[in-house]
Amino acid sequence: MAARKGEIFAGVTVAIITPFKTDESVDYAALKRIVDFHVEQGTDALAPVGTTGESPTLDHDEHRKVIETVVAHAAGRIKVMAGTGSNSTKEALELTQFAKDVGADGALIVGPYYNKPTQEGYRRHYLAIADAVELPQVIYNIPGRTASVINPETLIHLGEHPNIVAVKEATGSMDFASQLVGSSRLSVLSGDDSMTLPVLAVGGSGIVSVVGNIVPKDLQAVVNHFKAGRIAEAQAAHHKLFSLCKSLLTLATNPIPIKAAMKILGKDTGVLRLPMTPLDAGEETKLRRILSEYGLC
Repeated sequence: MAARKGEIFAGVTVAIITPFKTDESVDYAALKRIVDFHVEQGTDALAPVGTTGESPTLDHDEHRKVIETVVAHAAGRIKVMAGTGSNSTKEALELTQFAKDVGADGALIVGPYYNKPTQEGYRRHYLAIADAVELPQVIYNIPGRTASVINPETLIHLGEHPNIVAVKEATGSMDFASQLVGSSRLSVLSGDDSMTLPVLAVGGSGIVSVVGNIVPKDLQAVVNHFKAGRIAEAQAAHHKLFSLCKSLLTLATNPIPIKAAMKILGKDTGVLRLPMTPLDAGEETKLRRILSEYGLC
């Protein structure tokens, strides 16, 4: 079988948070420390300004500056898959061009949200960007956020474009992931931490992770054991992570729980921008128990 197109992003990519100061301004010094942490941990790539990075609440200048800061500070030490999606094709194209211009290794482009394109609309949206910007592009399919799904047939067709190399698959459907792997050369990356091992098992290439903000090496263990054929070890690593992954994604809307966890662990202020709101006292108590049971605090 021919090599997958997006293996530059095989392994563990972490969808990093955007740290804010107590006045809710972006903390660029803290953002650089996050980059350094993942370089030290051996994370394969970073995805700034995605859902976890609270991109909907950043203005356009902040969005660009976060991308530029991460790329510049990474300085080739770790790959950067910059979040450049928008429900405006023109804006997504401009952000993707900006990511290329500042030296990102690729772009993570979420499906247009709220306006719910037809499949033809999705096709034209992604082809317009791919035709204009020569940069590896990862389509992010997450109907729970966008309110509509990009069908497998549409993704398979888009995957014929040389600049569209991978899909971040967050529909939760293993049939969907299997169809993409079996019918295209796209690299399939899990968009759900708890689905990492199942996606790898059907031929996926890795994960774009939220939980990796705090335990990147544990995600790497799942991927590395599986790729080395150590299936029992991969299963053990998966089961160790499973309850933490599910808890962090069901306690409240992402990135509320992961930012709270990072604050508890001394890695972030935990500040969010409205309409995101902090965990209440009961939820924070539950989160502390979850982190303690995992052995993190």
